[in-house]
Amino acid sequence: MKTFDHLSVIGLREWINLPDLGMIGLRAKIDTGASTSCLHASDIQPFQRDGEDWVRFTAHIGTLVQRRHRCEAALVTVKRIKSSTGHVQSRYVIRTGLTLGDRMWPVEFTLTCRKTMRYRVLLGSKALVDGQLVVNPALTYIQDKPVLLDISGAP
Repeated sequence: MKTFDHLSVIGLREWINLPDLGMIGLRAKIDTGASTSCLHASDIQPFQRDGEDWVRFTAHIGTLVQRRHRCEAALVTVKRIKSSTGHVQSRYVIRTGLTLGDRMWPVEFTLTCRKTMRYRVLLGSKALVDGQLVVNPALTYIQDKPVLLDISGAP
């Protein structure tokens, strides 16, 4: 059996932060079958800022108690996503910093309505590769809750 010392192990569900969007304490489900990560969003509106494409949206946080958080992010692209049932949907894609455990790295998220889903955030395989993570699906919430760092890097 091979082991890889530079990879961190995460469980099937983990706590994350999206500090660039001002969102902390999110529960994320790990989805190795999805290439791109996704975030539950509504009221999605593209706009221009200084000649660049941006998107404004409402992120929905929490499962039992719903909180809404208005966000803006640079638009990376619009991507066609095919669901496991074969349904094709065009989605806006943003890139934002993600904190999981003691690591932070940029991750691309598609914005979509997940109101009928239990988890508002899915982490796909590209995020796992970029974060150098492996998944043990028998475990959940094994990484410490990430802390929101200030600009100096101090907690």
